[in-house]
Amino acid sequence: MFTKAMVKLPCRNMVNGISHANLGKPDFALALEQHARYRKALESCGLEVIVLEADEAFADSTFIEDTCLVTPRCAIITNPGAGTRKGEIASIGAALDSFGMAMEAIKAPGTLDAGDVMMKGNHYYVGLSQRTNLQGFEQLSSILEKYQMTASAVPLSTVLHLKTGISYLENDCFLAFGEFLTKPAFEKFLLLPVDPQEAYAANCVWINDRVLVPGGFPKTQKMIEEKGYATLQVDVSEFRKLDGGLSCLSLRF
Repeated sequence: MFTKAMVKLPCRNMVNGISHANLGKPDFALALEQHARYRKALESCGLEVIVLEADEAFADSTFIEDTCLVTPRCAIITNPGAGTRKGEIASIGAALDSFGMAMEAIKAPGTLDAGDVMMKGNHYYVGLSQRTNLQGFEQLSSILEKYQMTASAVPLSTVLHLKTGISYLENDCFLAFGEFLTKPAFEKFLLLPVDPQEAYAANCVWINDRVLVPGGFPKTQKMIEEKGYATLQVDVSEFRKLDGGLSCLSLRF
C-alpha cells in the first residue's frame, strides 16, 4: 500500500516539451486545472501529496516519475535519456532526502527513465528504449539486488516508455497494448487487451485498491471494472499532448 505521492506543478514552458503526440500544444491553464484534479484523485486514494513548485528551466519537469524510482527499500535517482531533462534530478534528490530513505543513483554512460520501470512485488520489469539503455538497466539491476530485489529487461520497439503500453493492476493482472500482448515476459499472466483505438489508456495506475484511468476511454474503464477493480477517472488530455500519462505525473511510495 502507498501512503505518499510527490508531484511537480506544470510550468508555463511545458508547451515546449520535447515529446509531442501530434495533438497540438497543451493549454497551460487547463493543464493546471487537470493537475489539481489529479492531486485530488491521489488524495482520495489515501495518499499524502507533496507538491513541488514548477521549474521553468525544465519544460518536461511535471513528468516527475522519470527522474526517480522509489522502491520500498531505497530511492534511485535516474539519469534521464533526454539531455534536456538531466538537470531535473538534483531537485528531486533534495526533495526525497528529507524522508530518510536510502539513496542510490544511475550514472553515465547508463541512462534510465523510470517511466520504463514497472514494479511487480519485489521484481522490476525494465524497458530498453530510446531513453533507457543497457548500461542503465545493468546498474539498476545491481542496485536492486543489493536491496534483495530483482529486475529483468524488456526490449521495446514501438512505444516511448514501457509503461506507455502496460500497467500492473496487482493480482497477476496487467493492462496491455500492442507489443506487450505477445512478449514472453508477460505470457504467464492475465493480460487485459486494450482496444487499439484506446491505446493511451494502457497507462493506468493502481493505488491502494483503486485504478486511476484516463478520461475518455470507456472500453478500457469498463474492462477494468468487469475484472472487479474500482476505478477513478482523471482527465489528463493536456499531458497526453506531450506523450505523458497518469503514471508520469507522480512518484508514489
